Amino acid sequence: MSPDVWMILAFAGLLIAGVPVAFSLALSGAVGIVVGLSPDMLATLGTNTYNSVAKYPLIAIPLFILTGLIFERSGVALRLVRFAQALIGPRHGGLALVAVLVCMIMGGMSGSGPADAAAVAMVMLPSMTKAGYPKPFSATLIAASASTAILIPPSVALILYSIVVPGVDLRALFAAGLFPGVLAGLALLVPALMVSRRYGWEGGTPVEGAEQLSVRTTFKQAIPALFAPVLILGGLRSGLFTPTEAAVVAVAYGAIVGLFLTRELSLRDIWELLGEAAVISGVVMLIIALAGIFAWAGTMLGTFRHLAEWIIGLTDNGVLLLILVMLAVLLAGMLLDAISIYLIMMPILIPVMQHFEWNPVWFGILLAMNIAIGQFTPPVAVNLMVTTEVARIRLEHTLGWALLFVVAMGCALALVAIFPSIALWLPTVLGYNV
Repeated sequence: MSPDVWMILAFAGLLIAGVPVAFSLALSGAVGIVVGLSPDMLATLGTNTYNSVAKYPLIAIPLFILTGLIFERSGVALRLVRFAQALIGPRHGGLALVAVLVCMIMGGMSGSGPADAAAVAMVMLPSMTKAGYPKPFSATLIAASASTAILIPPSVALILYSIVVPGVDLRALFAAGLFPGVLAGLALLVPALMVSRRYGWEGGTPVEGAEQLSVRTTFKQAIPALFAPVLILGGLRSGLFTPTEAAVVAVAYGAIVGLFLTRELSLRDIWELLGEAAVISGVVMLIIALAGIFAWAGTMLGTFRHLAEWIIGLTDNGVLLLILVMLAVLLAGMLLDAISIYLIMMPILIPVMQHFEWNPVWFGILLAMNIAIGQFTPPVAVNLMVTTEVARIRLEHTLGWALLFVVAMGCALALVAIFPSIALWLPTVLGYNV
């Protein structure tokens, strides 16, 4: 067998054996180096792991993770829920609408689906259960809505995509993700409202403590939360700060909100959140670092080039191949996290993208939408794992509802694929390089 095959079989075998993705990437890369190059080349392992994380834009990832944790702990989600509910009022499906809207706004702060899902589920699930919504439906809706966090800027996934794909402007990616993110949220809202009205689920039960609050009062309380996406995106658009600097500003703003405005954070809480963010960021950075071994081995052996040539050789029809790629990414999203998918698949897909002259910004948004679907699609659905844990139900109880929302978001994905201007119009108007 060729070294390419040895490396791929080693990776697949390690994953099947239950070895974590990061170590599967590193070990299979080492197998490829030993078999295809020379055992002496193992001396490059340290250099490759360092080079993988020694990238300035990666600083934004742990900072946005910390931002999400701070906003989650500072009571922002509860204030957004109260405002949205006061705005919508009591009606069938009202709480479902509130859940989707709040998830989308929270996504504009955290950039992380699981963090978004945790923050909203803690606030919304008790109220939705009290109003008659089944827990599996509520947990799945929140998990699906939280997946829009990797589309609506700032997005950790899009930050990584801009690093993996050379020459892509992160500001253009952030702008391109806004309308598809909103479209995905609206696509989820349609079946949620239809089902709510069909079964008569009443959305008029207020969140505890919000019974007497008016739209004006709740709006004043929600202003700090609503201003966060404006601050981040406005600063990027004006050129006041770079995307990495925007992450620093977001952390500082979140700390100010939690310490002085909502007053639900203490300095001790900030210290604990720094430790929690460090642990999560450490896992992310470990995956990125060890994936560098796999990437270097695959490049030196020509594995990625051979796979790309094989994919291109499947058909000359770019539309058909795009569909096949999207299906492959969807399957990968059901098993792996977004970071692993980008690191594993992009070295293969970049030559395919260039061959068919797909716009890299548009293609990045399609991948992000596909990965977002995977975040709430069993068997490995990170968002759904979070919400089912909060709801204290089994993951398999949500399967039927998950399929419904997969179809809904799949329709949004199809619209963006058919009409690229949905993603590309805004960055073009703003003057970014697309």
